[in-house]
Amino acid sequence: MREGGFGGGFFAIFVPSPSGPASAGDRYQQMRQPKYDLPLPEEIQVAEGLEVSLAMAAILSRIERDSKGAAKICCSAADIRHCLENDTLAMVMHIEGAEAIDRNFNSLEILHRAGLRSIGPVWSRPTLFGHGVPFRYPSSPDTGPGLTDLGKELVKAQNQLKMVIDLSHLNEAGFWDVAKISDAPLIATHSNVHAICPHTRNLTDKQLAAIRESGGMVGLNFACAFLRADGQMRSDVSLDEMLRHMDYLIEHLGEDGVGIGTDFDGALVPDAIKDVVGFNTFREAMRNHGYDEDLMIKLCHGNWLRVLEITLGG
Repeated sequence: MREGGFGGGFFAIFVPSPSGPASAGDRYQQMRQPKYDLPLPEEIQVAEGLEVSLAMAAILSRIERDSKGAAKICCSAADIRHCLENDTLAMVMHIEGAEAIDRNFNSLEILHRAGLRSIGPVWSRPTLFGHGVPFRYPSSPDTGPGLTDLGKELVKAQNQLKMVIDLSHLNEAGFWDVAKISDAPLIATHSNVHAICPHTRNLTDKQLAAIRESGGMVGLNFACAFLRADGQMRSDVSLDEMLRHMDYLIEHLGEDGVGIGTDFDGALVPDAIKDVVGFNTFREAMRNHGYDEDLMIKLCHGNWLRVLEITLGG
């Protein structure tokens, strides 16, 4: 991380599905076809989701404890700024898919006390709170019903607790439900441009306009299938293809509404990047592309600090 100039990010808790494709390799093989529509796994029950999520939250806590000051779970923008100024890894605890949250939000309260500051109500499989998009290409993100009544209550609870509501993975109906209810900036932590790659996981121009109007932002997703115009999960993706998405996001969101989202440890990323050290390669490509230093600061961390200061406080 230090070699790649990585100062911090969202550290995602994710509950694997017991059913569905046997491995990421199987999914990637299906996503190398000209068209595909992968079936969604079944809903995970709260007891299982909570058990796995607590185990992962405990891992993050141990990382902080054992790092001897080299890493910190951050609960505010002030915490993140302090970490960046003191060469400390800034870790924002995030849940991708709210399977750990019970109907009465008791676990939400406890996890928030433990440092949880960001939740995506769904991954792609359904939850008590809403519906995600399937891995489908080509397709609109308008793939089914939006948030459930309980999902709408979760949005309000996250607003009250000053938490990020991650729009990545929500279908379009769910997106508009959040946009209508939430009083916080709209944030998609790791999403790309539907006009370039017409995948369910990417955002339409109308969605980008709503994010801009809210003062929110989008983090560029490094997952190959959401970058390539053909939607295929193949790693021969050029830096120019990544920058094409970033240019489009800047055009539609403004210079203050775009950051880096990656999806490291969650997807196949371009060969030119490979891992966190590849940030060096990407930053060099950004500069060579014509981004000046003021814009680089915004894209690499400044915009995240701005929107998290509003959302989390501090």
